[in-house]
Amino acid sequence: MTKESARNTDINQGSGKSLVGILTGSPNDLPTVIKVRDMLTDLGIPSEVVVASAHRTPDKVLAYLDRAHREGVQVLIGCAGMAAHLAGVIAGHTRLPVIGLPLSGGMMSGLDALLSTVQMPPGVPVATVAVDGAKNAAMLAARILALKYPEIDGALEAAAQKERARYDKSADEALAGLAKK
Repeated sequence: MTKESARNTDINQGSGKSLVGILTGSPNDLPTVIKVRDMLTDLGIPSEVVVASAHRTPDKVLAYLDRAHREGVQVLIGCAGMAAHLAGVIAGHTRLPVIGLPLSGGMMSGLDALLSTVQMPPGVPVATVAVDGAKNAAMLAARILALKYPEIDGALEAAAQKERARYDKSADEALAGLAKK
C-alpha cells in the first residue's frame, strides 16, 4: 500500500483494493469526511467514500456493505450528524470493525449524533470518536489495520514522531514568547 495507490481510489467508486470504507449519510458532510480519507491517504491506506443514508437510501447502504465485504474492506467508518444512526445500521449488518464519527450540526451541535452513535445495544459494537473527530477516526482505523499490516504500524509511528516534533516546536515557541514579555 503506497500513498499513490491510496490517492487513486475515487470517491464513490470501489477499487476492490480499499481497506477502509467511509460512509456518510449526506453530501453536506463531505468536507469533514474528506479529512478522514486524507489522513488515511497520508498513512498510505487505500480507502473509499460512499454517500448513502441509513434512512433515505438503506438499500444502497446494504449493497455497499455486501460489496465491501466481498472486495476486502476491513474497517468501516460511519459518519452522520444529528440523530442519524448510520454507524449503528452498519454495525448491525456486518462483523467488520465499525467506527462511528458523529458530526456537528443541527440544534444540538453534534451532541445528539454523539449519543446516538455511542449508545449501542449489547452485541452491536461501534467504536466512537469525538464529534467531528475525523483525524481520530482515521487513526483508529489505521491502528486496527496495523495489527495485520506492519507497514501501517510503521506509518503510524512516523506520524506520531512528526506530531511530537510539531508539538515540541509549538511549545518551545510559546515559551520563547513568554520569556520576551
